Parts: sequence; structure tokens; C-alpha cells
Amino acid sequence: MTAAQPDVSVIIGAYEAMPYLVECLQSVEGQTLDPARIEVIAVDDGSTDGTGEYLEEFAKRAPMTVTVIRQENSGGPSGPRNVGLDQARGRYVFFLDADDRLGTEALERMVAMADEHRTDVVLGKVVGVNRNAPKSMWGKTLPRTDVFSSKIKFTLSAQKLFRRELLTRHGMHFDESLKTGEDALFTMEAYLRADGVSVISDYTCYYLVGRDDGKHVTKSGSYSLRFDSARALMRLIAELVPAGPRRDLLMVRPFLITLLPQFGPVFLTNSEEIRAHKLELAKPLMDAYWHEGLARQLKVNERLRLHLVARGRADLLADVVGFVKANKAPTVFIDPRGGRAYLAYPHFRDRAAGLPDEWFVPTVRETVAVEAFKPTTTVHFRRLRKAARRLRKAARRVLKVRRAA
Repeated sequence: MTAAQPDVSVIIGAYEAMPYLVECLQSVEGQTLDPARIEVIAVDDGSTDGTGEYLEEFAKRAPMTVTVIRQENSGGPSGPRNVGLDQARGRYVFFLDADDRLGTEALERMVAMADEHRTDVVLGKVVGVNRNAPKSMWGKTLPRTDVFSSKIKFTLSAQKLFRRELLTRHGMHFDESLKTGEDALFTMEAYLRADGVSVISDYTCYYLVGRDDGKHVTKSGSYSLRFDSARALMRLIAELVPAGPRRDLLMVRPFLITLLPQFGPVFLTNSEEIRAHKLELAKPLMDAYWHEGLARQLKVNERLRLHLVARGRADLLADVVGFVKANKAPTVFIDPRGGRAYLAYPHFRDRAAGLPDEWFVPTVRETVAVEAFKPTTTVHFRRLRKAARRLRKAARRVLKVRRAA
């Protein structure tokens, strides 16, 4: 590191960000990391609400180096982020949304973590303010991990610390053709190319703020954009990870988080035309990437819906979606011939539907509401299997006694 090179470049893409920008910049100004080790590159993407003027005022008084770039509106977050990335000089870059804010020690902790463990990406704990935030990956701090042995695949937003050398070596930029999910594509590629990833779970590094005006970028866009996002992410995973269990592990993410919600409760409100169009958009993705090994990783209601999507069965799919939306508990059916358990969602063993029994087999970890034993009682499938084995043994003993008599 040269004397003039900052440790971290904080890249802020801002569009119509007032008044949230005020607290955002305060959180940058209040960082415990030495201001001489921080540079801020703020890109005003054609705002008309005073965002650009406020950024320029901040640049005059901030204790760290601040560069403000003002441009015509680009139509999405990728353009400003790419402009900032091309201007960055820091060893690391951090993408900060203009309506969010940093924890006071965030940059200091993340830079120290990356330096100590020589990792290329650092995830700092995120909490939501008036909105939901991902939770599953914050169980414990992980000094060094990867995308296959942790749950980081379920947080693909761009608000992370990236080693800039990694990004420049692979020519990484945000895909400006995508209007949603562009950060997922960028972050997944970084995970896959990184020499180690760190997770900080014992300190809140990032506050994900829900806007009162509902203008957060992730809330906008038509359903077709979600299919564009899923397609790009699936293609990336297929290109960088050979076919097999490791690829399947990652493919769960776009199927579960991006594709499946299009066939959730909203599907019931869609017109027949939109339903047909969604199935048309999904078909090439299902044909290319959906298979039984991937399906087995999902819960029955998730797996069943995606299997029906793959078959283009909008009629049966609507029945299953309605059942799930009503929060009904499926009856557990234990086959008397072999003791195998199934979750009897709509069209289970319906001859007219012709759906395979395998689609209804619960995962080992799946918890189900067992109507056959006690309504709304939750038990693990392992307990179900043990109970079935005990019943079979008892039946054999009775049969043996009867035969002897």
C-alpha cells in the first residue's frame, strides 16, 4: 500500500435520496476508521430533490477525501456503482446505498477482518430498519469460509467489503442490462472467485433502511425482470461451477428466492394471460437447470410447485398455491405397504393428475403439521419414521403370536 492509497473506497450511488442521505453520510463521517484511510465516491444519478447539492456540501466539510460525480439518470443502480468502481483507489471497496447507513465501527472491523485472514470478501451483519433483512447467515462470526460451506448465498446484495484487486483482475462490473438482481449476479461471482470470505456476526455493520415513500429499488419492476435476474444468476453458476452437488447447492438460491415467489400467492391474482406468460418464461430455465437432485433439497410445497411449473400445469399449480396460502397443514400419509411417509398436498395420488409419489416425500429436516396424530402438532419426520418402525414391529409380533396359536 502506498502512502496515498486509502484502505477503503466507499461508493455511494444516489438517486432522489433525500432526506435519507443525511443519516447515510453522517454514518460515513462517524466511522472509527481513520478518515485518512477512507475515500468516498458519490455518484448523483440525475436527482432533482437536492441530493447532488447535499453531496457537494458534504464534500467540502468531510474529514475524508470525497469525490462527487453528477450525471444524467442511468435508470438503475448499476451505472452509478460502475462509475464509482472505475474511480476507486482503495485496497477495498464498499457499496453503500444512499438510504442506508453504516454501524460506527463497520469499516474498521471489516478491513481488519480481511487483512488478518486475507479474505477477498467480508460480510458485516445487516439488520433491517422498517424492513426485513437476511438473518440465516449471522449465526456466528466466520473468519474464513466460502459460499458452499455457509449460508452466505442467501445474501447477495452488494453491501459488502470487496478486495478491489479481485474485481479488477476479473474485470468485474455490475450488469447494467439487468434492472433487478444485478447485485446478486455481481456478489455471487465475487463469492465464487474469492480466496476466502469472512462473516462478522457479533457487530451490526449495516442498517438496511425501509423508505417511508416505498421507493426502494427492490420494490419496483415487473415480474419479467425477475425472470431476467434468475436466468443471469443460473447461467453464471452453471458457467463457474461444474454439474454436481456443489452446483445444486447454489442453484437452490435462484430457484427458491427469485423464481418461486412468482408462483406464490401472487399467482392466484394473475390473469390467465400472465400465468401463461410466467410459465413460458420459466420453461427454458426449468429445462436447462431443474432436476431431481436439486428438487430433493427443497420442502415438499416448494418442490411440488416447481415440478408443476416445469410441466406447465397452471391448473394444478393454482390448487397447491391456494392450499399453501391458506396455511393449511397437509395430512401425513404413511403407506402401509412400506411405512414410507408422504405429505398429502393437493393432487397426491390423484389418478387424473398423475403426479409421482416422490414429489410428496418430505425432507429429513422438514417439520410438518400432522393431522393424523394431533391437529397442528409439529413433529420431525425422523420421529414419524421411528413411530412407523415401532408400529411395524408391533404388527409383526402380533402376527407371529397368531400364527403360533
